[in-house]
Amino acid sequence: MKAMKGYGEISRDRIGQTGERGGGTMSEKMMENNRVQVMGEIVSRLSYSHETYGERFYMMDISVCRTSGTKDYIPIMVSERLMDVTGDHIGKLICVEGQFRSYNRHEERRNRLVLSVFAREAGFVDGTGMEGGGETNQVFLDGYICKEPTYRKTPLGREIADVLLAVNRPYGKSDYIPCICWGRNARLASRLNVGDEVMAAGRIQSRGYMKKLSETEAEERVAYEVSISMMETVGCAGE
Repeated sequence: MKAMKGYGEISRDRIGQTGERGGGTMSEKMMENNRVQVMGEIVSRLSYSHETYGERFYMMDISVCRTSGTKDYIPIMVSERLMDVTGDHIGKLICVEGQFRSYNRHEERRNRLVLSVFAREAGFVDGTGMEGGGETNQVFLDGYICKEPTYRKTPLGREIADVLLAVNRPYGKSDYIPCICWGRNARLASRLNVGDEVMAAGRIQSRGYMKKLSETEAEERVAYEVSISMMETVGCAGE
């Protein structure tokens, strides 16, 4: 399974010197605007999710280690046609290519945004696939600002901005991807408006938090977001 292109290569492929897009069908372009490659260790059993047109889909979690040693736990949605869903694969290394997708799950009186990697390709790898410092958690998104970015500074002066990107999919659907920017990317995000188009590259990260359910109850949950390392504007709203 080939490694995904670096951000600079993707940028040059998609945006020519004149700023015009390349060829290809609308569906192909929409698949190009949301690309993920993750390689990590399977840490959960496969659980049944749903069936579409006779094809069954399952969920599993993989752990991907950052350079700092911190592990991100990433949910993967995979078809029964891509791997043996009856076996126990915990502890195996797997490389997945696909898209970072979202859907709204209705809970009590509100909707909850649920995120996962939708696998288009998946294959087991041996331990050597993790050597050499190769990228094991890459995301490329081309989407639109759909909520006013939130810019702030930490007590230590680090600049951070939260961004929500709408990434189009075929058949009129969109995925809503929470992103976090740092430093100069945070400053760029703070100047963006709703409707602006941006390209961004980074990694999927997970973080735990406590969700307050009542005055006496709280539940531990996991949030997923894209930590952006590179970002550039493509077009401004109204252009």
